[in-house]
Order: sequence, then C-alpha cells, then structure tokens
Amino acid sequence: MAFVLRQPFALSTALKRLPKTTAVATRAFHTSPLRTNALTSSKSKSAAPISSLAKSRHVLQSTFRRTYMQQPSEVARPDSGNLAQRLLYGAGIVGATVLATNMIFNRETREDGGMPPFERQYLNDTFLHTGLGVGIIGVAAQALHRSGWSYRLMATNPWVVVGVGLATSIGTMYGCMATSPENYVQKYALWGGFNLAQAAILSPLLFLQPAILAQAGLYTVAMMGSIAFVGATAKQEKYLYLGGPLLAGVAIVAVSGFAPLVLPATAVRTLLWTERLWLYGGLAVFGGFTLYDVQKILHHARMAERGLIQKDTVNESIHLELDFLNIFIRFAQILAMRSNNRK
Repeated sequence: MAFVLRQPFALSTALKRLPKTTAVATRAFHTSPLRTNALTSSKSKSAAPISSLAKSRHVLQSTFRRTYMQQPSEVARPDSGNLAQRLLYGAGIVGATVLATNMIFNRETREDGGMPPFERQYLNDTFLHTGLGVGIIGVAAQALHRSGWSYRLMATNPWVVVGVGLATSIGTMYGCMATSPENYVQKYALWGGFNLAQAAILSPLLFLQPAILAQAGLYTVAMMGSIAFVGATAKQEKYLYLGGPLLAGVAIVAVSGFAPLVLPATAVRTLLWTERLWLYGGLAVFGGFTLYDVQKILHHARMAERGLIQKDTVNESIHLELDFLNIFIRFAQILAMRSNNRK
C-alpha cells in the first residue's frame, strides 16, 4: 500500500497492460459474484468486461488522483523538523563560537579572582540598556515599514538619506553623551531620538525575508555574546590598545561603503572588492569594537567606583548598539546574497 501511495498512477498504468484474461478476472473480483446461468454469462462476455473494466480504471484513477492531490498537506509536515534542525544548528554554532573564541583569545584571564560586584552591575546595566535600545529600534522600524516609510525612503535621493540620517544620528548621539546622567529626562529623550533615527534608516531591511533577519539576528547575538564574554573575563585593559587600529579600520570600511555612490557602474571589479571589504572587513572591525567596548566599559566602571567619572550606562550602551547594528546589517546582506545565488 505504501508503494502505491508513493506512485499513485502505477496501478492504473499496470491495468492497461494486462491481458484480456486478467481483465476478466479483475472484473469478476470487483463486481458481484458470477451467476450460475451460463447463458447470461455468455451474453455479457463481450460487453460487460469492457464496461466494467473502464469503470474500474476510472475509479482507480480518480481515487489515486485524489490521493496525489492531497500530498502537499503531508509534505508540509517536515518543515517543522527542518525548523527544529536549523535551531539546533544555530544553538550549536553559538556554543561552538563561544568555546572557540574563549580558547583562542582568552588565554590570560583576570588575576583579581573574578569580576567585582560593582563592575558586574555596571556591565549588566549596560547590557540592559543595549537590549532595550535594540528592541526600540526593531519595534519602531516595523511600525515605520508598515506605514509605508520604507517605500518613500527608497525613492528618495541617496545623498539626502545619507546626509539627513548621519546628521540626525550623530546629533542625537553626541547630545545624549553630552547630557549629564542627573538630567535623566533630557538624556533618555535624546537616547530615544537616537534609536528612532536608527529605526528610520534601517526600516528598508524589512523587505528581506523574516527567516533571513532571524538568522542574521542569531548570528549577531552569537558573535557579540562570545566576544563580550571574552572581553569581560580577560585580563584588565588587555584589549584597550585596539582603539587606534580599529578607528583606522572603520574609516576604510566607511570609505568602501560610499564607493557605490561615487564610482561608475562600469567599474564592476572595483565595486565587487569594495563590497567585500565593506561586508567582511566590517564584520572584523565591529567584532573588534565589541571587544574593545566591553573592556572600556569595565575600565569606566572602575573609574566610576573611585569617583573619577559619573556612572553613565546609557552612553556605554550606545557604543554596543552601534556594534550590534553594523554586525547585523552585514550578516543580513550576506545571507540575502547567498539566498539570491541559490535561486
């Protein structure tokens, strides 16, 4: 029976190839029992087998045709298994990334016996504000996309989008950083304006498939989580020297990002290399910035504990938000390019 369901028309095809003697037997099996009257059977011997065989073929074909048309509902079942398998793969990638990053970069751990309570609380508050900021950006971007903002943004001159976006983002960011933590109303208002500005710029990403965005988010969390773990458990101020090289690297990545707006479309090879530099070089640079920012946060926590600076976890979270967004954008673009290549 399972073989018949896999090949629904195999039985009807086999019936067409059967000899007439078999057809008579098949007719006798599917119809009423044979009559004892030989005269009646001899009269119906010429017409009945043909009509009954045709009816049997029609019944079999229609029956298995219905089974064949109902198969898509059964084929849809393995999708749940594929989703669970992908989630397991993602969890394995996260765990392997954390383990490998810790083994490679974190050979020299802290010498003070662990993270002090004040530093741990400072780092947790920073991560909390980072998560809230990313959540605000996601919700606001979804609302703007549904309102049609993404279509209008895509139709606008790219130089206008870049200019206004940079002015709004930089203005709200430095305004928030310059505001004292004691003036929390103005500070959180500017922080919220910064997040809304990022949402307005990144809303066209929602044109991508939700599966690609979810996968990019998983990869971003895995990458940043593993690097942040290394930075938090590594030796104090071990990676603070990376500030200068990372600043030079982000300048090169930024210039490569502006290449499509300046270079002609005929420079295909140059545009290809600049795109790769913007994507993969950006992943390396902002991964390094995550490591640097986590160690800088812990350094500021020690200074705040001594009273040298004010405790300001909102300012610290802005740097981690920028790292998250830049890594997420690149992962989303890489996954979208791979999906298009498969098609």
